[in-house]
Amino acid sequence: MEARDILKRPIITEKSTDLMADNKYTFEVDMRANKVQIKEAVEQIFKVEVEKVNTLKVKGKLRRMGRHEGYTSDWKKAIVTLKPGQSIEVFGGF
Repeated sequence: MEARDILKRPIITEKSTDLMADNKYTFEVDMRANKVQIKEAVEQIFKVEVEKVNTLKVKGKLRRMGRHEGYTSDWKKAIVTLKPGQSIEVFGGF
């Protein structure tokens, strides 16, 4: 898998923005990617040093359109902690 295939998009929410103060960045990643692949992808794309990677699977939510209901897709989230002194310009580089 290519590095750009592993990282799908940055997650920009209020909670993830607060984590950026602690040098933690949140990304939506491929469901099949493991922590080592995620670490290598972030280091390759953003030219930073990664200290730690935490992952979690987010279950899809029930959604309704009139009388039809279904679920959104499950997806995987990665919270990447960078070494001190490192940072990522999320809006410009992605």
